[in-house]
Amino acid sequence: MSLYNRITELKRSMTMTEPTKLTVLWTTDNPVTAMDMVLLYSHNAFKHGWWEEVTVSIWGASVHLVKENEVIQEELKAMIAAGIKVEACIVCANRNNATEVLQELGVKVYGWGDPLTRALKGDSALLSV
Repeated sequence: MSLYNRITELKRSMTMTEPTKLTVLWTTDNPVTAMDMVLLYSHNAFKHGWWEEVTVSIWGASVHLVKENEVIQEELKAMIAAGIKVEACIVCANRNNATEVLQELGVKVYGWGDPLTRALKGDSALLSV
């Protein structure tokens, strides 16, 4: 390897750090996508150590799905028990009359604009579904 390539590789390794946190922005009300992508990947990503920290943000139409679907509610409880952060947009929760249901599941419900902005600016990897 040439000196130039070694210096370039060294610079790259010093300035580029691989993210360790994943934020999953869950907006769909499709139950198949919820179970077979959002919840499946999030749970396994944390369980297998693919990410050190996983946060699932329930936003928009997904709030209504969680409120109405007991199977998804049980999966969310298991994820929270495993150490995955599950949070929800308070405006969405209030609009869907779901705040109490979400909180009873152990979901942290609060204003999510700032955390989303931090994720978008590179605080964590962001997966939007």
